[in-house]
Amino acid sequence: MIVQIYETQSAEEARNLVGAGVDHVGVLVGKGEYPREFSTEQAREILRSVTRPAKRLALSLSHNLREISEIVEEIKPVILHLGAVPGSLLPEGLQKLKQRFPHLPIMRSIPVTGQKSVDLAKEYDGVADYLLLDTKKPGETQVGATGQIHDWDVSRQIVEAVRIPVVLAGGIGPDNVEQAILRVNPFGVDSKTKTDKAASHEKDIEKVRSFVRIAKGLG
Repeated sequence: MIVQIYETQSAEEARNLVGAGVDHVGVLVGKGEYPREFSTEQAREILRSVTRPAKRLALSLSHNLREISEIVEEIKPVILHLGAVPGSLLPEGLQKLKQRFPHLPIMRSIPVTGQKSVDLAKEYDGVADYLLLDTKKPGETQVGATGQIHDWDVSRQIVEAVRIPVVLAGGIGPDNVEQAILRVNPFGVDSKTKTDKAASHEKDIEKVRSFVRIAKGLG
């Protein structure tokens, strides 16, 4: 069971996450269109502190392939995570990125909104290298960072329907990660809001340690 944590806020925090046993350390990168985005320069400095065996993830909410390509070229993440809504970044866009960066694993966010999400996930099976199942608020142009869970029964259907690894996100923290894993049986689990400090986007490292301990204790 791998553990993925967003949104890393500093180099020191990145080191603490690695020390806590986090496998995927992620930073939100962009040009300021969305709140909390770091510039490529800032993200590069933060991710420089992520040491093996942990992996560096760059999360982009953009649907602009040129902008996404610039992020890859400047940061050189181990995994590129794409969080734009599916309608604005189709499988064909991922295929173009794969052609340009053939050795870069790509994670694609899938909003779990009902049964149609199973078919949506299948469209990216074999195109993306990972799927991340998350919650989306109506009207939002990004997937995730809501602090809300979605229908885990649909998430399990997606896990069973695709061949690529699936990471479960959406309102998961130390209090419910065991239930989430037993219900969905994902490849990994992701946490953002439920491992933040109160009224902050900085990580609560004790919450992260608890999250890691419970998740890895189940596999």
